[in-house]
Amino acid sequence: MSDIAIEVRNVSKSYRIGSLQQGDQRFGYKSLRDAVNDVVTAPLRRARRLLRGAEAVTADVSETIWALDDVSFAVKQGEVVGIIGRNGAGKSTLLKILSRITEPTSGCVELRGRIGSLLEVGTGFHPELTGRENIYLNGAILGMKRSEIKQKFDEIVAFAEIEQFIDTPVKHYSSGMYMRLAFAVAANLESEILLVDEVLAVGDALFQKKCLGKMNEVAHAGRTVLLVSHNMGSIGDLCTSAISLQQGQLVYHGTVHEVIRHYLAMTVPQAATIAIQPPAEALPICLQQATIVDPERGATTQIPYHKTFQIKIGFEMQQAHPELSIWIRLKNQLGVYVAGLWLCYQHPYQVGNYSVTCDVPGALLTPGLYYLDIGSTHYRVKRYHCAFDCLSFEIINSDPAFDENDKDWGVIYPQWPCTIQPVSG
Repeated sequence: MSDIAIEVRNVSKSYRIGSLQQGDQRFGYKSLRDAVNDVVTAPLRRARRLLRGAEAVTADVSETIWALDDVSFAVKQGEVVGIIGRNGAGKSTLLKILSRITEPTSGCVELRGRIGSLLEVGTGFHPELTGRENIYLNGAILGMKRSEIKQKFDEIVAFAEIEQFIDTPVKHYSSGMYMRLAFAVAANLESEILLVDEVLAVGDALFQKKCLGKMNEVAHAGRTVLLVSHNMGSIGDLCTSAISLQQGQLVYHGTVHEVIRHYLAMTVPQAATIAIQPPAEALPICLQQATIVDPERGATTQIPYHKTFQIKIGFEMQQAHPELSIWIRLKNQLGVYVAGLWLCYQHPYQVGNYSVTCDVPGALLTPGLYYLDIGSTHYRVKRYHCAFDCLSFEIINSDPAFDENDKDWGVIYPQWPCTIQPVSG
């Protein structure tokens, strides 16, 4: 018996995004009346163009885009896969095809197991039915028996925290109530495959934490999960592998850390030094460049884990300013801010060019990719010239004990001194 839960083979999906009539600049959908009228009048329009000496061109020019383009991959049973990519990459279209909401233009999908999906708030809910009725409806759609749904019913209602409104039609629910019930139904009903789109961004912080805890529980229960998210931290914590989509094409499929590293490297290319674009308006300070420096090898994008390195920032003071501070922030490949510090705090700057160097000790940062923000602030309140994600660099693993695919190391990996002494008695 195959251990593959999801198999996607050469799937493509095209959309016609508009219709432009010759000589008409209006785009949009056509009603049935418009379509019938076009069919009837098309021969007459063509005859008129020929009489005027115009070329016999097609009356309608349509533009087709490919939301997915020849995508293939397989997901094993019990695997938790993250799907990442920029807006418009095709992530949601892929989940809609897997959920049978839409059909692919070409290619095929094989699913082995019952599908539960949470793609948009309230997807699959009937607004006129109560919360209770929608729970049973969703369970029936999954192919569950009424007795199975009944066993899960109390758990779903308790998670959604809507006991008081369970017999109220869901059209009267607030967006938060809708969200809680939709997630509770998708996560608790017994589907072998769970598809979750970027819905955890909705709701308050307490509910998001509760959802992430439930997702972690689902992930460790042996169910197959596909999770779409822009939150690299959530993807890194919950997923074992990931795929990256770009303009409808699958560009990388591997372990979650490999895919995140590849995706972020495309977003912020690694560079040892960068010239910073000057500000659009006149400001007291103009950041000029930033450089990652190995004291022995010069500018570099790769630093061995145990070695001290430097961050150098060049800037020009265009106005004398006695209370300006330069700051830097580092974040790791999961988007977690690791450190931030102030440099040259309230230095009495005069007009001229300056360079500031910050020494970062070795044996501190966890091996992996890092991204640098730099900026200037007046009294930590008013920001002036800033550059976000202006540089990226990599700490190279030189410790055989460190496994970069292990998620439990945290954001720093210091070598603290320790002593071992025998204890008598």
